[in-house]
Amino acid sequence: MSCVSWAQQPATRPATATPAPPKKAPVTPAVSKPGTVAAPTRSTTPAKTAAPTTAPKPGATTTKPSPTGKTPATSAKPSPTSTAPAKPATSAATAAPKPVVTAPAKPAGPPLPTNLGSSDPTVRYQNGKTLITQTRYDLAMQELEPLTPPAARFERAPEAAYLYAVAATRAKKWAEAEQMLNLLRTEYSAWPNMAEAFFLQAQVSFELGEADNALKMLTQIPAGRLETEREAMKAVYLPRVKDKLLYQTLLQHYPQDAAVARAYADKLVNGGWYTDADKPVLDQLVTQFSLDRTRYTPRPRAQKKSSYNVAVLLPFEFDDPSWEKQRKNQFVTDLYAGMRLAQDSLQREGRPIQLYSYDTGADTLQLKQVLALPELASMDMIIGPVYKSGSKILARYAQQRQIICINPLSQDGDLVLDNGWHYLFEPSTVTQAKAAAQFAISRFTSRTAVVVYEDTKDEAAFGQAYKTAYEALGGKVLQLRRVNSDVEESIGAGFAGIDLKTVGHLVVASDHRKAGPYTLGVLQAQGARLPLLTYASWLENSRVSLGQLDARDVFFIHPKFLDKTAYGVRRFRQLYIQRQNLPPSVFAFTGFELLYYFASQLHLHGPGFQQNLAASGPVSGSIFQGIGYPAGAHDNQYVPFTKLERLEVEVQNPVGIR
Repeated sequence: MSCVSWAQQPATRPATATPAPPKKAPVTPAVSKPGTVAAPTRSTTPAKTAAPTTAPKPGATTTKPSPTGKTPATSAKPSPTSTAPAKPATSAATAAPKPVVTAPAKPAGPPLPTNLGSSDPTVRYQNGKTLITQTRYDLAMQELEPLTPPAARFERAPEAAYLYAVAATRAKKWAEAEQMLNLLRTEYSAWPNMAEAFFLQAQVSFELGEADNALKMLTQIPAGRLETEREAMKAVYLPRVKDKLLYQTLLQHYPQDAAVARAYADKLVNGGWYTDADKPVLDQLVTQFSLDRTRYTPRPRAQKKSSYNVAVLLPFEFDDPSWEKQRKNQFVTDLYAGMRLAQDSLQREGRPIQLYSYDTGADTLQLKQVLALPELASMDMIIGPVYKSGSKILARYAQQRQIICINPLSQDGDLVLDNGWHYLFEPSTVTQAKAAAQFAISRFTSRTAVVVYEDTKDEAAFGQAYKTAYEALGGKVLQLRRVNSDVEESIGAGFAGIDLKTVGHLVVASDHRKAGPYTLGVLQAQGARLPLLTYASWLENSRVSLGQLDARDVFFIHPKFLDKTAYGVRRFRQLYIQRQNLPPSVFAFTGFELLYYFASQLHLHGPGFQQNLAASGPVSGSIFQGIGYPAGAHDNQYVPFTKLERLEVEVQNPVGIR
C-alpha cells in the first residue's frame, strides 16, 4: 500500500473586498487633470451638500504612470469637486425567525457509497477509501475511526488509521490527524508502511508550528524512502518559520541538514534578519553547504535618515470622475486623508515623512506601470494596494527590492507567508481565531464550545484555527459545523441535534445577514443562555436589534473598535472635522494609525525594522487599542473584544496625535 499524501499550501484567500463607503457625505480628492491624483483639501461648503477637499502640501506628491513610463507633473492647484450627499441608510430591527431544522440537501458530485455505517468493517474500510477519493473527508473520518483501535480487532486497522489521518490533513483538521498518527505509531509500530506515517506526522507538526518535531519525524524515515518528497516538504514549510531563535535551535539540532541551512541563509539575506553579529554564521553556512556566495551576500543595511519617503499605492481611479465611481472609492479617499493627518502629526514631532501617492487603478496593468517607475525603488516603505492580485505583485516587488510594504486592509494571512518584507496592518483571520480562543479560556468558566462557521475560505480557516487553539489551551470543541446561510436547509442542519443548554459557549463565525437572526432564534427556541462569541459586523445588521444583543451575553471580535471616550479618538475626530468638514470614517482612522505607527518605526530603527518588531510586544496605538508584531509575526497580533458599549480590554493612554 502506498498512500503518501500531504496537503498542499493553503490557497491564498481573497484580499479584503472593496469596503462599503461610510454613510456620510463623502470626501473626494480633487482632480486637476487626467492622470494626476491631488490630495483632498478643506472646503467651506457645508458637509451635507458638498464633498470638501484638501490641497496638496510639499512632500505629498501624487502621480499616475504615463504610457511611456515617465512620471507626470504633479498638480499644485486642485479644483474642488462636489458630489451629492449620501442617502441616509434606514435600519429596522426585525424579530428573529423561528429556526427551521430540515434535512441537509444531498451533496453534489458522485453518489455516496452504499451501506454507510455498516457493521461490516471491510465495507466501512472500502467506504472510507472511496469517500477520500470523492473529497468527502469528514464522512471518510466517520467511517474509518471505529476501525482504528486495537479493541476493534480489524486486520487492516493500521491502514484505516493512516487513511483517517490522510482525510484529516486534507480537511485541515490537524489535531485529529495528530491524535490518530500517535495511535498508529504507538499501537502499530510494526506496520511496514510506517515511513508514510512519519512523513504525514511531519506535515502535521509543521502546520501546528512545531518545526523541530517535524524535522525529527522526517529523520526517522529510512534512507532512500521518500527523499524527494521530504525535500519538497522542507522547501514549503521551512520558509514559514518566522522565529529567528527557533531557526538557530534547528541549526543546532540538524547541523547537517542542507535545507535548514539554506532556508536560514535566505532569511538572513532576504528576510530582513541579518545583523553584523550574523556574519560568522552566514559565512560558515555558505562554505559548509557550497551556497552561491553572490546570492548569499547581504546588501548594505540602509542607514537611518532624518526624513523618509513613503509611497502610497491605492486605486484612486480618477480616470473615471463619475459620482458613482468616486462614491464607490470613498474608502480610498478616507484612508489617504487619514495618512495626511498622520504626516502632519509626525512633522510637528520632528519626524518628517514625505508621501508620494500613485493611482494604481483596479487592474494589475496600471500597478505594474507604477512599479516600473525608477523612483519607486528608492522608497523607504510602500503602503498598498487593496486588491488581492495587486498585493501579490507588490509583495514580490518588495521582497526583491527589500522594501517593507504594508497592506492596509486585508486580513489574508496567506499574503505574508514566506515574505519578510510584507506586513498586514489588520490581524489575519487565523490570528483573530487564536485570540478569540484565548479570550474564551480566560473569560468563560465552562471549557466546552460549539463552533459554527460560514462556508467560505476565511470562516473555514477561522473555525479550524479556533478549534486547534482552544483545545491546545485545555478546552473542548464539541461540534465544528459548517453552514451556508444562503440555503435554509444548510443553516438548519448546522444547528440540528445540538442542545445548547449543555454547552459552555457558542462561536458563530459568519458575517452573513441571516446568521445573526437565525442564531438568536435558535437560542430563544431552546431557552439557552450561554455566552455567544461572534463578529462585530452583527452590530451593523439591521435584522438584529441592539436589544436582542444586549439581552444576551454576546461578545464581539472587534479589531476596529473605537473607544469614543479615549483622548486619541476624540482628538483625531476634532482635527479631521476641522480639515475635512465632516466626521471621519473608520478608514480615515485606519489611515492615520497605519502611517503613524510604521513611520515611527522607520524613524526609530531605519528601513529594515523587522527584527525590532519581532523583539517587541503589543504597544498602545494612537487610536486603536494596540498594535503588535511579536516573534516575527507579519499580521497585527492584537485583537480587542467588546460587549456592546463595554470594553473587555484595558485601554492604555494613547499617544501620537498632536
